[in-house]
Amino acid sequence: MGLNERISRGDAADRSFPGKILTEIRREFGAEVEPFTIHLPVPELLAGAWMACRETLLCGRGRRDAKEVVAAAVSALNQCPYCFDAHSIMVLASSGADYQKATDDPYLSSVAAWAAATRTPGSPLLSAPPFSKEEAPAFIGTAIFFHYINRLVTIKLGPSPLPFTTGVPKKVALHLAAWFFGGAIRLPKDPGSSLELLPESPLPGDMLWAKSSPPIVGAFARFAGVIEKGGNRVLSETIQRTVTTAVEEWNGDDPGMESQWCENAIAALDEKEKSAARLALLTALAPYRVDEGVVRAFSTNFPGEEQLLTTLAWSSFTAARKIGTWL
Repeated sequence: MGLNERISRGDAADRSFPGKILTEIRREFGAEVEPFTIHLPVPELLAGAWMACRETLLCGRGRRDAKEVVAAAVSALNQCPYCFDAHSIMVLASSGADYQKATDDPYLSSVAAWAAATRTPGSPLLSAPPFSKEEAPAFIGTAIFFHYINRLVTIKLGPSPLPFTTGVPKKVALHLAAWFFGGAIRLPKDPGSSLELLPESPLPGDMLWAKSSPPIVGAFARFAGVIEKGGNRVLSETIQRTVTTAVEEWNGDDPGMESQWCENAIAALDEKEKSAARLALLTALAPYRVDEGVVRAFSTNFPGEEQLLTTLAWSSFTAARKIGTWL
């Protein structure tokens, strides 16, 4: 029986589990921000997402401002304005300069260029990264996590965490938010302490980029295990194979608004399976194409927020893992 099922049956210890995670997020990230709380329908996913972010962006080796630049640059690459604004706040809080001014610095500029090339397999920037071998797991892990979370956020959240999106009001809100999160950024953090949230899991072979950092190995192995378990629970082997085949053939390009590539990929499936495979493929490769109609068709055949979130997470992580193989 899964953790979320035990919670629904009223086990007091299990009910406290999401609260424990949210307490960690509030203390070490600064607030229970929506990119984490959208995982609440499946607490194991919340735990996995938190530890993958914490052990790379917050605790991994390398400057925090440089990793925040990775988060913002990947979000810009994926056209996720919510995450770009959120991590522009964090760039300001960690560096003292907004994203544009921070990336005038030659080092941070090179970090941003590397992050912007992460969907361009074979780019010379990827073969000569601006960080050390020891820092590589934290930087690569940060990039992979944001390729994952950008997809979920694009589908589930609005355009910005800020109350204003332009002009002077936005700048004021940006600085106030940076001040608010500054204390959590400066808080000392113990690498690996989040791993107790989930049981051990083997590291997939495509994640050997993490191997020199035991905390990051532990975090991504556990997150991958939770994602795989959820995918197997909700999606048939045929659906998973259809989506992973298409993602394996992907070269990082935006497929645009044309739909035939998706319909061709799912043509052999029945109508129920098509509704899930269409949602999963669009989430992985063109999340801005996921609209109410696509979600409604899925939810008719796979009802409940848990099944929807599990499918979105599995699809997003499948694409992010593919990107990881290029880094």
